[in-house]
Amino acid sequence: MALSRRDLLKLGGVAAAGAALSGCTASSGGAKPSAAKAGLRMAPIPKAKGPRVVVVGGGWSGLSIAKYVKKYAPEADVVLIERRASFMSCPVSNLWLVGLVDLEFLTHDYLQAARNNNYIFLNAMVHDVDRDSKLVFTNEGALKYDYLVLAPGIDYDYSRWTKGDVEFENRLKTEHPAGFIPGSEHLSLRNKVQDFEGGNFVLTVPGGNYRCLPAPYERACLIAWFMKKEDIPGKVILLDENPDITIKKDGFHSAFEKLYKDYIEYLPGSTITKIDLDKKRIETELGEEIEFADAALYPRVRGGKILEIAGVAKDSVFNKAEANIDPFTYQTKVDPDVYCAGDVRPMGFSKSGNTANSEGHIVASMIATRIKGKEPKWKSPLTVCYSAVSGDPVRAISVNAEYKYNEKKKAFGFHNAATNEKWDGKVGVMNGKGLFEWAKGMYRDMFM
Repeated sequence: MALSRRDLLKLGGVAAAGAALSGCTASSGGAKPSAAKAGLRMAPIPKAKGPRVVVVGGGWSGLSIAKYVKKYAPEADVVLIERRASFMSCPVSNLWLVGLVDLEFLTHDYLQAARNNNYIFLNAMVHDVDRDSKLVFTNEGALKYDYLVLAPGIDYDYSRWTKGDVEFENRLKTEHPAGFIPGSEHLSLRNKVQDFEGGNFVLTVPGGNYRCLPAPYERACLIAWFMKKEDIPGKVILLDENPDITIKKDGFHSAFEKLYKDYIEYLPGSTITKIDLDKKRIETELGEEIEFADAALYPRVRGGKILEIAGVAKDSVFNKAEANIDPFTYQTKVDPDVYCAGDVRPMGFSKSGNTANSEGHIVASMIATRIKGKEPKWKSPLTVCYSAVSGDPVRAISVNAEYKYNEKKKAFGFHNAATNEKWDGKVGVMNGKGLFEWAKGMYRDMFM
């Protein structure tokens, strides 16, 4: 099931760019240019005709914020900056890995979104931010802003495995990419799955609040389904750093037991202590030694490095370099004109596409309300998430939840949560159909 030439061409800039803005590595050390500096090259975009809102990052959060700021405050001048030439969705991509959807379903056009929603799309890479001069610096030139939104998504934190060994980290990224930043990682992982001939295929689940809590379990199910369908003599070894499945536990455990008893070996509480890439062996704190034929190794996550470059990051126990923001306004604590949203925010909301989209509406409303001189109000984002457990037909489980702040714990938690974890029979097939309709609705909301 090799990719067609048409699929490769469609992937184009997505695969070439790899990770999105989380890949920024420039340093902001030393003096920064100012707007008054002679010869400062400005980005080739029209002069702002209203208050300019610059959104950095064209994922589910950034796309939603750009669209809805313009909708809620038509007088605003909105610019979306993204280094990828085209959009590829991480949600639903597990289905693409095993041939249950085509690439067309995942990839979308940034220019179409900009045309449809009357904002400017700048295909560029951000390498610095000067908050004093309110300037964003890109490879295409500088932009002046009145309000800045940083929504760069995740980056990976390999430090627990590599202990600072850059060569080892590069081998992990190249040989066994995690597949949770859209682009080349997904293409590489799809080829691994499609070309797999047998043995142990290792997947890992990180600790902390990683991108898309149920996705590693969904991926295990779908790769096992593919092995079973293609009669491949092997199994998925799922090493979970957590003590148990993090979400939709009953549905996934049921699928593991009833559908993939001979194809999935689930090992919870498996904190990796050593990875030997030459011998293809993994060791854990529990004394487990796992040999593998191939793997997709998903480390813990952190916020995109642009947060540190802009000076708006904080360190936390679980995720390094999250945004240091007021959780009720999304404004950074060091600069009220800089907002951070999506996967980089520190609240315990799910790092999922639907949450980022829902949150994007809220952040856009807060910025638009502020532009109009009014006081913004916090509103809970919504998490709606479908996870496929098999194909032909696609059967899925789901969760629907809001969030509420707990004053005693000083933290957010699920509120009005409802799950549908029955994957067999008509309910599972209906959930499978719901997954596709949900995805189509999300794409329409961001691009149309």
